[in-house]
Order: sequence, then C-alpha cells, then structure tokens
Amino acid sequence: MTFDKLKLAHPIIQAPMAGVSTPAMAAAVSEAGGLGSIAVGGLDAAGARTMVEAVRALTDRPFNVNLFVHAPARPDAETERRWIDGLTPLFKQYEAAPPTALQEIYRSFAQDDAMLEMLVEARPAVVSFHFGLPDAGRIAALKRAGCLLMTTATHLHEALAAKAAGIDAVVAQGIEAGGHRGVFDPDAADDRLGLVPLTRLLVERADMPVIAAGGIMDGNGIRAALDLGAIAAQLGTAFIACPESSADDAYRAALLSPAAHHTVMTRAISGRPARCLANDFTAWDTETALTPPDYPLAYDIGKALNHTAKMAGNGGYGAQWAGQGAPLARSLPVSALMALLVAEMRAGQNQPGR
Repeated sequence: MTFDKLKLAHPIIQAPMAGVSTPAMAAAVSEAGGLGSIAVGGLDAAGARTMVEAVRALTDRPFNVNLFVHAPARPDAETERRWIDGLTPLFKQYEAAPPTALQEIYRSFAQDDAMLEMLVEARPAVVSFHFGLPDAGRIAALKRAGCLLMTTATHLHEALAAKAAGIDAVVAQGIEAGGHRGVFDPDAADDRLGLVPLTRLLVERADMPVIAAGGIMDGNGIRAALDLGAIAAQLGTAFIACPESSADDAYRAALLSPAAHHTVMTRAISGRPARCLANDFTAWDTETALTPPDYPLAYDIGKALNHTAKMAGNGGYGAQWAGQGAPLARSLPVSALMALLVAEMRAGQNQPGR
C-alpha cells in the first residue's frame, strides 16, 4: 500500500498525542480530508479495539492507530527508591504518600501479541510506531492485513532502519515537536535536529516518503514543510485546544498562558525525554540531580503525583505536552481548524513567486 492510496484531500496528519487525541478528534480530521490519529500505546488490546470502533462509528475515512514500541524497562531498585524519595516531599504537600514501588504501566507493542491480533483483525488503514520498530514478523503481519506503516525518526539512521524493515513512510520529528521524542534509544546521544534540516536530510537520503513534524501550527507551516519535500505535515499541539481534545482545563489554560512560550524537554514526567509546557513538575526537575527510572516506570509515579495534585486543585504536575509553536494555538472545533489550515496553506501557495 502507498500513501497515495489513502486519497487524502489535504496533506495534514493529526499527531496521535496520548492523553489528548480522541476518536472524535481523529474522525473529525479524517472527515475534513486529513488523516486523523488515535494513540493506543497506553491501552490493552480491548481498550484499543474500543477506540478503533469508536472512530469507525464516526467516519468511514482512513485513520491512523499509533503504538509505542519501547524497550522493556530495566528494573533498578536503587534508582527507583531514590526517585520515590525525591518526589515524596511533593506528595506530602498534599498530605499524601507516594507509591511504594513502581509498575510498568504500559506494555510495549514489541511484546503485545493480543494487540497485534486485534490490529490484524481490525485492519486500520494506517498503523504507526513511536520509540522504535517492531520485529519483522509483526511488520509482515500488519502489511498482509493491508495496513500502511509509518514510524517516527529523529535521525537518518533511524529512517534507514525503518526503510530496511519495510516501513512505508517516516515521520521526521524535529526537536521542536511536543510530546515524547521518538528516539529509538533514549540513552544514546541525540543530535536534536530541527524540523528543517531533518526533513531535508531524510527527503534527500532516506529514499522513502517523509512527513514533517515539529512546531507546525498553521497553513503557512504546512506549506513550508511541503516545500522542504515532505509529502504531508503532522500537527499535534495545534489540536490540543480543540473541544474534541481530551486535554483537561489546567492543560488548556496553560497552553493559552505565557507558559506556552517556555516549553522544555524533560525526562522527569515519564522517564523518556519529552517536550512540555513549563509547569510545577518541570520546575522541580530543574532543581534535582536525580536520574529517573526507565520509561514507563517513572510515569507510574508521575501520574500518581498529577492525580494527587489535581485532587487538591493544582494542575501543574500534568503531562502537558506541547511543541515550540504552542503560542500559536487556536481554540477552534476540529472542522473549523482544518478549514482554516487549508485556507492558509492555499493562500501561501498563491503568493507571488510560488
């Protein structure tokens, strides 16, 4: 299957941001001529099936199902104990106690046979991967089911690995992007390539379709991505303020506040590097020299802290993922935002010299 066979009216892909994207959002993007996405990396097969069915109840257009393909966490009792001890004072502010042990709350698709079985049966038009690549057997099974496969790449060597594995298209994730970095190895050196050089590098050297992602918020940004040689642009932060998003009130308020001008990269929330709005969690992170446990062990206590603080009226410990274009966010229904993105893209295309 090739990207052309999706017959998208517009080269716009809604990023599958876990904790934000919903079936209603994905369906609305697809209905408007783009490619909607749902993130199921934090769900089991039954939960993922429910989300897929919910999208299909709203649209018969193609959509993307995104999975996490991270390496299993490496338990380290000493690191985990120090991390719990370091966060304990924050829990005590709210007269609560932290978890006594950390759990691996998300199962990697690399080990989830039930998820593979569900996807082969459901046959979504697109399946995408974050954090790495599944094995050859899983890739072959999804391709036999007729799924177009995409993966995130932050460097040329990741894109070349994807091509060798039979992946159909690669998402060039610039350092500007919100949410988790898609690096295959979070402990390896990260060249932190921006959208422009990364997209051009992959277009010229990877010999496969490239989708640009990172800080794109409007039609002008989409047009620029296409001018770089990308076949489409992927936008995530641009959709957070939409009513179809599952972002909570604190997240939305922060996105539309001065915090949007100060996104930071942190491992503290989940254990993997991710870009988010500056908040109480990131402020704590700058003051500690502790090393977080592996993903998703750190996320277990991070979620517990967020829940505890929210119960006390403080939304500043959430995973408020956002890219560097966050100040350009607009609070519009998805259908209206898509129409505006297309109008802006076409206006830019019609400027003198194009």
